[in-house]
Amino acid sequence: MDHVAQFNREVRAFEAVARRATSSGGAPLVPSCPGWSVADLVIHLGAVHRHVHAVVRDRLPGLPDPGDLAVLGLPADIGDWPHPDRAPNTGPVPPAVLDWFAEGASLLGARFAADSPDAPAWTWSREQTVGFWQRMQAIEAAVHRWDAENAIGPAAPIDAAFAADAVTQVFEVMAPARRSWTQAPPGTGERYLFRQTDGPGTWAVCFDGDDVRLTGGSEGAVELAGTASDLLLHLWRRLPADRLDVRGDRAMLDRYFTLVPPV
Repeated sequence: MDHVAQFNREVRAFEAVARRATSSGGAPLVPSCPGWSVADLVIHLGAVHRHVHAVVRDRLPGLPDPGDLAVLGLPADIGDWPHPDRAPNTGPVPPAVLDWFAEGASLLGARFAADSPDAPAWTWSREQTVGFWQRMQAIEAAVHRWDAENAIGPAAPIDAAFAADAVTQVFEVMAPARRSWTQAPPGTGERYLFRQTDGPGTWAVCFDGDDVRLTGGSEGAVELAGTASDLLLHLWRRLPADRLDVRGDRAMLDRYFTLVPPV
């Protein structure tokens, strides 16, 4: 899986839809990100790119200090820019905001292309490599591209092969991390089966104490089937379960997001 190429495709698509969404003078709200507009989404993702770029380029031991505005590469005059403290920002979006986003995305893409996935880098995960960030940022860009498109009309699905890889990443990386960040309750043997309908992917997941395990089995108390894109978007809480084919113990559906709370 070429995560760098996928990252570049998704950030270009995100930029294009953000420019369309803000071309009429305002920034529409993003239904899948309550309290945010497309402008807030641009600022968020652009800041993430700048921070990750600094981590990878400078081999920092953690994320930059949020107060270090130099890392963000902001122009001198940002008085009319959307401000996170005023979200949702639905007013006019200066073109310079989109240009700043494009520049940061390009810098990060070039940095990713210059480094081996095995190169060391700090991350918030157990995997301390540049490859972690390549994969993570490709996923985040894809989900937020979908968010932005969904704010102005039907959103295109995420590429099936890439989405299947991202579903695996949810269970290997995101679910354990979210559990630790939110002090989620211990699992009591809950078993879920996720089945891809547009490819061969099958994920049997068991929650046991603090562990989240892909078991390699083919059974679960509840089974959710759908395209890889829809499964991923459901796990990222973008699509409700009724967009999927659900079989088995439906009461287990709400339990999943208790075991893996949103952050």
